[in-house]
Amino acid sequence: MRGFGRNRALTCREVVELVTDYMEGALSAKQSARFEQHLAFCDPCIEYLGQIRTTVALVQQLAPAPVDQEIKDKLLELYRTWQQPPP
Repeated sequence: MRGFGRNRALTCREVVELVTDYMEGALSAKQSARFEQHLAFCDPCIEYLGQIRTTVALVQQLAPAPVDQEIKDKLLELYRTWQQPPP
């Protein structure tokens, strides 16, 4: 847990930063316990976690939209030149 003090309660901002890792099971047991300890006393963070879970569930139900080949080509070209220094 980068930059998060180990012997104090998490802040709401830290919970927001960790919510994805928590949902993916990427936190250690100790980190998860601290996360859940915060949730035990913070209704707004419980609501936020619920909103994120709902959003993920809804997005997973979406079917991918077809992408025109011309757009794919443009995106690939942008990606290829993205970090290249200008000429």
